[in-house]
Amino acid sequence: METTLRPMSLGELLDRTAQLYRTHFLLFVGISAVYAGVLLVLNLLQIGLTELLKAMHMGGQQLWVTFGFLLLILPVTVIAAGAAVAANNRAVAWVNVGQPATIRGAYKSILPRLWSYLWLMFLTTVIILTPFIVIYGGFLLFMWKYGAFNLAKTQKADPYAVMVIGGVSILFFILIVAWIVYAILMGLRYSLAVPASVVENLKARKAMRRSIELSKGSRGRIFLLGLMISFIQLGLVAISQGFFILAAFKNHMVLPVWAQILQQFVGFLTSSFIGPMYATGLTLFYYDQRIRKEGYDIEWMMEAAGLSWPPPWAGIDPATAQSAPGAVAMTPGAGSGSSDTLAVEVEVPAAEAESTANEGAATPEPAAEEPATPTPPGVDHDRH
Repeated sequence: METTLRPMSLGELLDRTAQLYRTHFLLFVGISAVYAGVLLVLNLLQIGLTELLKAMHMGGQQLWVTFGFLLLILPVTVIAAGAAVAANNRAVAWVNVGQPATIRGAYKSILPRLWSYLWLMFLTTVIILTPFIVIYGGFLLFMWKYGAFNLAKTQKADPYAVMVIGGVSILFFILIVAWIVYAILMGLRYSLAVPASVVENLKARKAMRRSIELSKGSRGRIFLLGLMISFIQLGLVAISQGFFILAAFKNHMVLPVWAQILQQFVGFLTSSFIGPMYATGLTLFYYDQRIRKEGYDIEWMMEAAGLSWPPPWAGIDPATAQSAPGAVAMTPGAGSGSSDTLAVEVEVPAAEAESTANEGAATPEPAAEEPATPTPPGVDHDRH
């Protein structure tokens, strides 16, 4: 597939996401299916455990057994989810620049640094969820201390107590709204951390700082991208799970065992299908931000041509490469009709050029022939 790296608008990013997803459907769905398969097995085990407790007339213990089971499977779920996200980012990064990618190759490449990716996801989750836990925990503690959960005490409560509970409830609602705004801002702030960590092999904190730097000034676009993808995902979930939701309402929120099993298989297919969408969009946005802020498209073309910037033979300091006299600048070749064609331009100071011209006018004799300067390795002769 032809690869074109250039700055893209939001609509173009969505088109590119759809294009990659369509042309590499089996790759992305296969990566997501690993995590969805783990969820399927665990959910089927939970259904089987629940039915076993009913058959053994231990329905009273069902809540505690289910809670313990969830605690046991939580680490497995988190690890599988983190691995799937990292593998999706890796696969998108490969195919976006025209490199081959496989399901096995994507997972194999992220396994050596899997704990680093999981730690990164854990840190960002803690940063986002900690205020909510504090707000919600404080509210529950106040309501418990004030006896709001005691039905008999609540019925005999005086008007002052009702006003206090009502005021605290309003404050809780305001704080929750504030937390939602905070969570969105923090999510946008660290939205590019996982792609940065996967592509650049960065540790967790460096990847978070990298995300802050790259996302700055474009978080509104990232928000719109995530909003559009979320609407698509929610629509697909509503379509695939709508039948089971209606059946549960008609059956007093209880589904037959066969319907529960069927629901899990439908959920497996849905999760496999929609799982890669958000990771694909964010990875493409990560590349777009690098192109806009760092000229990554030029860097990639030079790497693809076997060059590096600045070339090691040029003796140019990268920090002053744009302004140094005699700097070698790589620009698109004029008149070639292709953005992949590069031309080498050598900037000569104006004073030096004028002096050379004057000397040439005063000396009619032809200059002695200088020995040819060998072309640096890796440079195409035809481009000079």
